[in-house]
Amino acid sequence: MNMQPQIDRMTNIHAAARPTNLSAGMEPLAELASQMAELDGALDSLAGQMGDKSQRTLSRLKKDLASFEPCITLLGQVKSGKTSLVNAMGGWADLLPSDVNPWTSVVTSLHLTPGDARVETSARFQFMTEQEWDRLLTKGGRIGEMAGRAGAESELQKIQTQIEQMRERSRSRLGRKFELLMGQTHEYEYFDKNLIERYICLGDDFDLEPGMDAGDTQGRFADITRSADLYLNSQSVPIPLCLRDTPGVNDTFMMREQVTIQAIRDSRICVVVLSASQALTSVDMGLIRMISNLKSREVVIFVNRIDELADPASQIPEIEASIRQTLDTHHGPKDAEIIFGSAYWAGRVLTGELEAMQGASGDALLNWAEVGLNTTDPDQTPQDMAWELSGLPSLLRSISNRIVKDLGAPLLARVANSAVTMVTGQQAAHAVMINGAHQSSPLNMQDINSRFEHIVSSNMTAIESDIDAVFYAFRDRADRAHATFVSRATHSLIEHLERWGEGHVWEYDPTGLRLLLKSAYSVMASRVQTTALARYELAVQEVAGLLYSGYGTAVEGIQISVPEVPTVPSPVALGQTIALDFKDNWWSSWWRRTRGYKAFVNSFQKLICGETEDFMTQLKQVQTADTRASTIAGLQVFFEEQRNILMEIADHCRQQQDFQDLFANTSAQDRQETIQSALKTLEEYTT
Repeated sequence: MNMQPQIDRMTNIHAAARPTNLSAGMEPLAELASQMAELDGALDSLAGQMGDKSQRTLSRLKKDLASFEPCITLLGQVKSGKTSLVNAMGGWADLLPSDVNPWTSVVTSLHLTPGDARVETSARFQFMTEQEWDRLLTKGGRIGEMAGRAGAESELQKIQTQIEQMRERSRSRLGRKFELLMGQTHEYEYFDKNLIERYICLGDDFDLEPGMDAGDTQGRFADITRSADLYLNSQSVPIPLCLRDTPGVNDTFMMREQVTIQAIRDSRICVVVLSASQALTSVDMGLIRMISNLKSREVVIFVNRIDELADPASQIPEIEASIRQTLDTHHGPKDAEIIFGSAYWAGRVLTGELEAMQGASGDALLNWAEVGLNTTDPDQTPQDMAWELSGLPSLLRSISNRIVKDLGAPLLARVANSAVTMVTGQQAAHAVMINGAHQSSPLNMQDINSRFEHIVSSNMTAIESDIDAVFYAFRDRADRAHATFVSRATHSLIEHLERWGEGHVWEYDPTGLRLLLKSAYSVMASRVQTTALARYELAVQEVAGLLYSGYGTAVEGIQISVPEVPTVPSPVALGQTIALDFKDNWWSSWWRRTRGYKAFVNSFQKLICGETEDFMTQLKQVQTADTRASTIAGLQVFFEEQRNILMEIADHCRQQQDFQDLFANTSAQDRQETIQSALKTLEEYTT
């Protein structure tokens, strides 16, 4: 009798081959999940004990916990194995197709949820907007705009030809639906590999066979798909996680670069995937520019494909030294963590085909085991050992620690602080009801509410003014940095022309501009944090003073915490490629079409202003607007919580319950015990 091998239905892993340490490295997340569950349980126990106004705060806090989904963005070299790594991190060997054509520009987000509760939407595909498509067609995307400004007519013609081919291919596949799909979204209650390939893998040109359904063809929507979101359960993750696979940073139309920058901006943790055989060279300047604008704690470098090395044990230290030297030379993140591994080894473990590994890979695995295996457990299975050597546990542990420290712990503290304020405010409301307001206070309820609204209005106006002043100073400094760069570059150009004439092509490194702008942005971020914290603290003091003035010692028990100041995102827009970054035919073309000293200077200044306009706008307007909104929202949420407390006190003051009715009976005592127990739990997480 033949027995079918047992296969896990969620991960498609052969049960007999499953590594027992599939969740190795995610222990910090498991602890975080336990803490979140404990905190959520405390909030649940308060659900029937709080007043109507406090229920709104309670619902918001539970929603904050439930919606916590840290996002890890993977970026790196084309063909470095990013997609294979995403599959392995999620516990699958081949969930996402790993042979995506370089012309696709799709960011694919894999949303992993613990458990097996089915979601309504399993797949969502977003198409390009008409504006994005029009920019591609009329200007050739970012690279076409650069070619136009630099006068690279031959390059521009190549780009336009490629775009025309892509447009005709899309029209042949989609017919009259082509224009109608712009800006639309397709959602499915399921997904499989064929569905994914239909949207994110660019297929070959084709003619449909008789009876063949055009909707089933690979790459049918790939040219116009902007992003893909896939939702599924995973047994290996303790908390919801989003793994975001980016298609790369060096494509023909610079479309990938734009969507990758946006993906990084939306994430606090980035995994930079390199190939061991290529590591990090000057060819990867686009990648280096991106990560150089991130903080070290936001970056983990994973060097993949060590299975392709002949002698990993001796080569890996050399590769790491080379990477660190390159990062140092190009002002990359200092002390970035570098992890070596192989998504191929991980995939073999997940498919139960470890013994069928290619000869050279098997030799490399044994070689690396001599120095890379950190266990002396004699009972460890080959699957477990290979899983550890693949680098996945080390990578997941690094990511987990960052999630807990930078995202999880602040979330727990923020929720706990708000809940403690809510509970102690409720208790103060009861105390006011029982004892009455402070007898010597000249303030009535209307006076208190009026003064509170004045505090809200004055502080909201002040924080907007304070933050805007910081942004004004930043924009002024950024403009001066830009002007200084243009002046220095122009001076260098003139010196070159005077010394060498027009026969020698002049080059100029824009790194100086990026460093100046990065410095200005760093100062701005620090000032925003300081300014917002001072305003938050003042708001807390004023609200506390008003409560005491109105209700005296009855409200002394309210624990009001200073709200957490939102983090200012890194200036990832500075990683955007500009024409000055090219050292080949771009500048040669620009140089050849320019004649005369004055023409050189004028053309250069127009070129650099046009090239830098986009990321200057991103820095000065877009990212500052996002920071402004989140900083102001933090204070708004605080005032909403305090308003609920005041409303609770007002409600209790209007009640005529007797002290004995409230606290003497058994149910009231149980209620107090429940609240005190929840409060004890909450205070364990407050800061």
